[in-house]
Amino acid sequence: MTEVVNLTTMEVDALMDADGGLNLTDGHARLVLTPQQSDIVARIPEMFVEATRRPFSEIELAAHKAFFSAVGQHTAPVGSGRILSCYSSTLATDIVARALPAGTTVAVLHPTFDNIADLMRTRGLQLVPLSEEDLMAQKWPGAPVEAIVVTLPNNPTGLVTPEGHLRSLAEHAARNDQTVIIDASFRGQVRDAQYDTYAVLDAAGCAWITIEDTGKLWPTHELKIGMLAYSERTDLPIEYAFSESLLAASPVVLQLITDLAGDWVNGGYERARELVERNRAVVEETLSPVGLKLADPESQISVARIELPQDGPDSDVLHKEMLARGVHVLPCAPFHWADPEGGLRYIRVSLARPFETVQSAVQTMAEAYRDLTPAR
Repeated sequence: MTEVVNLTTMEVDALMDADGGLNLTDGHARLVLTPQQSDIVARIPEMFVEATRRPFSEIELAAHKAFFSAVGQHTAPVGSGRILSCYSSTLATDIVARALPAGTTVAVLHPTFDNIADLMRTRGLQLVPLSEEDLMAQKWPGAPVEAIVVTLPNNPTGLVTPEGHLRSLAEHAARNDQTVIIDASFRGQVRDAQYDTYAVLDAAGCAWITIEDTGKLWPTHELKIGMLAYSERTDLPIEYAFSESLLAASPVVLQLITDLAGDWVNGGYERARELVERNRAVVEETLSPVGLKLADPESQISVARIELPQDGPDSDVLHKEMLARGVHVLPCAPFHWADPEGGLRYIRVSLARPFETVQSAVQTMAEAYRDLTPAR
């Protein structure tokens, strides 16, 4: 049986490393709780009690109100019944993939996290790439494309689709009877991505689906929610596909999200930004002396791509050497799901880690790259 290797299998290997290797793979927040977050987590027993006292619908509505407000989405359809709470954004993506008719042609942003493409291919959809260059040039796909997937901000590059560009895309989709699908899993980390996309999409009159996520924001060890929202114009069987997958998300986790969202707007965002930017700076400072640089210096999300020179080892070679030295990172070929060779000159690290972890890991990367590069 052929072993299937994708980004998630690499992330699982990092989590399961019995030797305690440094894990800079997944973009989840694997941080020490702040004092404010610790106070919230300490109230989890109370949340269990509340889950037996309060109706689920009331708890879910409070979580939706708090989260969407915290990330600037003030016209999201909160309270309409068109926001579904999932265990994760990956499950939400799979629900969307199952709701789309088999054989549908879908344009997917390229590069982006490979499980979006993998899930859609598994469900029988036909994929074509939408490059970041075409997105920024507002070159939108026509027929036979019936749905267009944009990741906002994009993972791994951090690209934020500007508001005007999203408006152009949504108006194009309305004219061409296409559905706009937005994966906004990293939205909460970037103010520039927090313009009200729901207002833009509704004003354009297109059918739309969005996926939001809390797992990238707070260090809650997989106690997270993926929120799947859709427009009144969307006639896909979203709710039926949802019902095939789960009954409901945990009311305890929903309460946790409500309180963490409250902290996010009361200093939590700034505290997280400070750590991420400190980590990004140490990556740049440590790798620059060996000729490596940040591929996306303007990125604000909690991952960073590192660009490798053409005359040195590629990311697959460096990745293997890093593993041998006890450090887990992600080679970027799988992000280029339609053209893996396009990612060979990039490697990705997570910044949502304690400073000492990032500092040690990138010091190892600098040493590994130097050892792999013949003296010139």
